[in-house]
This record gives sequence, structure tokens and C-alpha cells, in this order.
Amino acid sequence: MKILLDVCPPRQVRDALPGHEVHTAVKMGWGELENGELMREAEAAGFELFIVCDKNIRYQQNLQERKLAILELWTNHRPTLEQHWPLIRATAEAMQVGEYRSLEAP
Repeated sequence: MKILLDVCPPRQVRDALPGHEVHTAVKMGWGELENGELMREAEAAGFELFIVCDKNIRYQQNLQERKLAILELWTNHRPTLEQHWPLIRATAEAMQVGEYRSLEAP
């Protein structure tokens, strides 16, 4: 699966997703783009999943026509997320095109 990490999630989230092609918005040169434009670029580049920590994205963007699945993490605190790599991986791998999921703190 081709996965894009937004600016806020720590880049180490890629460690939860071995076997997947994981890129960061910053490394793609998209670090300054607003969410709507960033999602358009990601879709055009063939990304299948967008991982964010932005709890407002579902209210700020029209997600109905999206070809990306969007996974919202409950925090961007790396040590906390590291304790839940299996949950993040299982959730990411179960997502379907256009789906939005918000992971809450276990």
C-alpha cells in the first residue's frame, strides 16, 4: 500500500507499517500545502492512505469524493503511538478507498 504521512504525525509512524511504501508530505515537497491541495496531490501520485493527526480535517474538507482512505490518529506524541504500532498497522491495512477512520486512544 502507498501511504502518505501528513506533516503532524511523527515520521516514525512508518515503523508501524513495514512492507508498505510510506512517504512524508515534507519529503514529497508538499509540506506547505493545505489539506485539500495536499490530498489532491496525493491522489494524483497514487497514494491510497493518508495518515493525519488533524481532528478537524473531516469538518474542513469534503471527503465524499476522495479516492484516498484517511486515518486520523488520536495524538502525534511518538512514544504514545509507538506503544500501539500493531493497532495502527491493523487499522491501516483494513481501510478501504474513500474510508475515514478516527483512532481513539486505546
